[in-house]
Amino acid sequence: MQVVFFGSPSFALPSLESLRDAGHTLGLVVSQPGKPVGRRGEVTDPPVAARAKSLGIQVFQPPQLKDDAAVARLSAAGADVFVVVAYGKILAQRVLDLPRLGCVNVHGSLLPRWRGASPVQASVLAGDPVTGVSIMKMDAGMDTGPVYTMRETQIGEEESAEELGARLAQIGAELLVDTLYFLEGEEGGLPVPQDDALATTCPKITREDARVDWTRPAVELARRSRAFTPWPGLFTIRRNARLKLFHVSLVAEAGQAREGAEGSSPGTILEADPRLVVACGEGAVSIGTLQAEGRRALPVAEFIRGERVLPGERWG
Repeated sequence: MQVVFFGSPSFALPSLESLRDAGHTLGLVVSQPGKPVGRRGEVTDPPVAARAKSLGIQVFQPPQLKDDAAVARLSAAGADVFVVVAYGKILAQRVLDLPRLGCVNVHGSLLPRWRGASPVQASVLAGDPVTGVSIMKMDAGMDTGPVYTMRETQIGEEESAEELGARLAQIGAELLVDTLYFLEGEEGGLPVPQDDALATTCPKITREDARVDWTRPAVELARRSRAFTPWPGLFTIRRNARLKLFHVSLVAEAGQAREGAEGSSPGTILEADPRLVVACGEGAVSIGTLQAEGRRALPVAEFIRGERVLPGERWG
């Protein structure tokens, strides 16, 4: 089958590789333009573009797909189907209408739950016990098209969005190949419309979303740490500078930390040796790794010694 593949981040790589391994012809890969990365600001391709170039596949990286020239380039590819996996932009109807079999999307949730830009993070943030992957026929809406197939999976209690996303990417790649097999043979049947009454949405995540609000419950902050790993990560303010927090977990046991949290202002350090425990609006969290602004990340014990953290100090 002639395929034009749309994708940008590493989540899309297993689908790209699986299509190639299954014998489909990848005539064109469409990805986001490269962006400056690091202190030197070197322009770097997103993972999908970099991988496609290494495989010798033609890559198209337009800033947007609305102009006639971009649409003409896509039309000239002569694709049977467009496959979209975390591309990062909504496709206009005239783009959706180009391929013979339409546009198929790999989405990292059980639609209609978590339509939008951050379904994996949203599942972790909400404390969902299960999530999954949906293979959808795209329409002009935001993840509103009918669904060909789904597969669900349990979310681990301590699983980060990075770990969950890697698993969902593999599941999605398998489902995608199966879906295209049935579409090619006209055996797949019609996709099933979503129930809009059950829909939930999730926005694009920003850096400011990672600022810690210590007045929130500890269980929520622990989820946010897992949801925002690897990006954008959690941060708080200490001594008028940004402090990144990693491996934030709920302090569940009874004892000094919990008793201290009940009478302390949110953001107050309750313990600083050997672990670092901080009071929240409800309960407390422990922090495993910290990174002061302009410095490298340090294990908690090394950070406490070097930065002279003491109980009673307040962050935020």
